[in-house]
Amino acid sequence: MRTEFASARRRCLAVVLALMAGSGLAAAAPLQLDELMTLLAQVRSGEARFTEQRIVKGLDAPLLSSGTLSFAAPDRFARRTLEPRPESMVVEGPIVTLTKGGRSRSLVLDASPETEAIVEAVRGTLTGNAQTLKAHFKVAVSGSTDQWALELQPIEPRLQVMLASVRIAGRRAEVRTVEMRMADGDRSVMSIEPLSADKKP
Repeated sequence: MRTEFASARRRCLAVVLALMAGSGLAAAAPLQLDELMTLLAQVRSGEARFTEQRIVKGLDAPLLSSGTLSFAAPDRFARRTLEPRPESMVVEGPIVTLTKGGRSRSLVLDASPETEAIVEAVRGTLTGNAQTLKAHFKVAVSGSTDQWALELQPIEPRLQVMLASVRIAGRRAEVRTVEMRMADGDRSVMSIEPLSADKKP
């Protein structure tokens, strides 16, 4: 009797699995990095609003900022902070230009390895450039195309001293959050709201 019951249960399970497979409910294949990069690379430019919280040891409350982001493939990225005070960072190719308090200065990215790694984490993801990401980070991808996450860990010891990890998450071809964890325990979380053409300021 027990053997017949077990056999019947196995047959029932086999039928359920077959129905799941036929209806598309079976477990999907894990998302691959190349698949995600191909999806992201289809978007050649974009604009978004951002809000960011920086959690710093020793401070009772997070530091808040907000502004806009923009990018254009293959290598232009801009972050313009509006609150709490105007400042900007514009990256074109290997040159980054910082503007604050009415003054601007430019530097070559590879002159500041930590700045280069952080910029390339975001720019490489936005443009779907896996080669750029792998040049600076150990890359792990999880989720599906509908909801994915990239875990980036710096591979160079001099970066590991400052930066512990970067986590970038999104939906399909949209980046929605960027979380950076510093080696000293500080971290920042940026929430991103892509702008459609009719919502651009």
